[in-house]
Parts: sequence; structure tokens; C-alpha cells
Amino acid sequence: MFLIGLVSFFADFSTEMVYPIIPLYLTATFGATPALLGLIEGVAESLASLLKVFSGYVTDKYRKKKPIAFLGYAAGLVYKLMLLTAGSWAGILAARVVDRFGKGVRTAPRDVLVSESSASGRLGRSFGLHKALDMAGSAAGILAAFFIMRAWGSGLVYKRLFLLSCIPAVASLLMFVRIKETGRPREAKAPLHVFRGLQGLDARLKRYLLVVFVFTLGNSSNAFLLLRSGKAGFDPADVVLLYFVYNLVSSLLALPFGHLSDHVGRKGVLVTGYLTFSLVYAGFAWAGNKGIIVAAFALYGVFTALTAGVERAYISEIAPEALRGTVLGLHSMISGVALLPASLITGLLWNAFGPMVPFAFGAGLSLSAALVLAWPSNPGKAPSPRLG
Repeated sequence: MFLIGLVSFFADFSTEMVYPIIPLYLTATFGATPALLGLIEGVAESLASLLKVFSGYVTDKYRKKKPIAFLGYAAGLVYKLMLLTAGSWAGILAARVVDRFGKGVRTAPRDVLVSESSASGRLGRSFGLHKALDMAGSAAGILAAFFIMRAWGSGLVYKRLFLLSCIPAVASLLMFVRIKETGRPREAKAPLHVFRGLQGLDARLKRYLLVVFVFTLGNSSNAFLLLRSGKAGFDPADVVLLYFVYNLVSSLLALPFGHLSDHVGRKGVLVTGYLTFSLVYAGFAWAGNKGIIVAAFALYGVFTALTAGVERAYISEIAPEALRGTVLGLHSMISGVALLPASLITGLLWNAFGPMVPFAFGAGLSLSAALVLAWPSNPGKAPSPRLG
């Protein structure tokens, strides 16, 4: 379990060395507009997200989690190499698609590995620990990028960062080799009735997948948060440092909030997370000074800690065991598909009205998602003490 977290630590160390500078690189080098940025992020996320449910299905059918997840992590290294050779925004788009392809392929089998290695009654803690290590890697990568940019400036540093980010990507692949498969193997010829199983999903799970879709429509790419910070007067290196604050807060709180969900119920923690996100986007919408932007990034870390690991624990507990990977992949796919219209809407609203309107729109949708999730599922029946 801890080893899986370390693989994610180094993979995210590599990814986050370059992610926060991508919107800055696109605007400074290729003259990209917010609408074009939304198109690039939306297309990359949505195209790759279609693979998430497929990789989850393959994981459930053949019970081969390690080879599928390894392919996904290897795509992260290819992504960095493509960034090095990209000569236009279209090249950056292609690189982002490869990166998101890797994310889509590895997410479901990795989450199944985490759930199968978790002790009974500690699923929230296990996913919280994994998320804590994941976000710690992100924070470390961002901090490394910040110091490199401070030392070398923000001119030629972009491609140097792309090259240096390959080192932790290789480390994650070498470490992944040591992970062992868990769970019982399944014969390839054994039937797996996916559609029949999905139709009979728990009503709470169906509602949550709907909530995820509504929420994601207002949750555009993080690239817009970074762009908003640049427009507020932060220089490129300081924008990277703001993203570090977000990842650091999330890393520190993910394990405690995951542990909390084991005792007080998943749903209440998730509702609190969506309400927190609404405050975050309201801060970005009406920020009157740099201090509010800093606070919004910190609060954004609280939101991620409240939801990222807990939602996977929630789904893993409710989903049928034979379809756990498929449902986890379906959840990731829904989030990714919704990011295309979400990012396009944000970019177009930004172009037309400035940053306040798209962030206010996202805050409203997040509030709506929280209210839908908080509504009692069965008024005449007491909820499960652990699931809420």
C-alpha cells in the first residue's frame, strides 16, 4: 500500500514540475488565449477520460492490474519528452492528450490495488494515505520548479524543466516494478455482465455519479486558477509557489480527512468538500487583492483533501466487488468528459466577461452539487452509520 503511494509520489513529482507552467508557457510562447487554453485542457481531459472506464473493465475482467497501471505511468514519461519537442500549441495539445491517456489508463487499476491492500474498516485511511503521498509528490515537484525558475529565470527555463522532470518519472517506473498483484485471478473466458451490473447499482452510487457530473461542469481545469493568479499580478515563479501551497495543504490533510470518513461517514465529508469548493471559486471570482488569492489556493487544498481520497473510498465500498474497477473508471470518465464543456464554458465566459463570471458560475454549480448530495436518499430508512 505504501509502495503504491511512493510510485504516485514520484510520478506526481514529475508531472507537477511542469503542469503549473504549461498555461504560462502557452500564453508567453504561443500567444494562447483563455478560450484556446480551455480547448486544450478540455479536449485532453475528455478524450483520455474515455479510456478510464475501459481500463477499469479490463481490470475487472482479467484481474491484471499491474501491467495496465504500468502502461499508464509510462505514458507520463512520454508526455515530458513530447513537451520538449513541441513547436506549437497543437504539439502541447498532443502531449497533454498522452499525459491524460496515461492518467486514464492507470487510475482504475491503481485504485483497485489500493482498495485490495487496505485493512478492513480502514478504506478511507488507505485512500487518504495514498492521496497524501500523491499530493506530497506534487508539492515537492512544484517547489523544485519554483527554485529552478528563481535561479534560471522564466525564459529558457521551460524546456530545462521539461527535461529535468523526466528523472522522477523514470524513478516511479523503476519503483513500480516492485509492486505485487493482489486479489484472485479471473479466467479470461469468464463472463462479466457489465451493463447488467451497472443498471443494478446502488441508488446512492447513481446519485453520486450524477453529483460528480454536475459539480465538474463548474470545476474547470486548474490551468485557469494559475492564469487567474498571473492576471492578479503574481509573476510566473510566484504562481508556481501558489500551486505548491495548494498541494502542501492537501497532502497534510488528506490522511486525517480520510481517517475521519471511516468514523463519521463518507457523505458528510464529501458535502463539506463541495461547500468548501464553492467558497474557493467565490474567492477567485471576487478577489480584491493578492491575499484572497493565496487564501483561495490554501482552501482549495482543503477541498481536495476532503474529497479526492474519500470519494474513491465511498465508491469502492458501495460498488459491487466484481465491478469495482469498472465503477471507479466510470467515475473518472464522467469527471473527465464533463471537463471538456466545463473548460470551454470557462474560457468563453472569461473571454466575454472577464474572470469573475466563470468562477461565480463554478461556485454556484458546486453549491448545487452539495445540496443534491446532502438530500436524504431514503427518508424512511436510517442511513448506514459508516456510509452516511
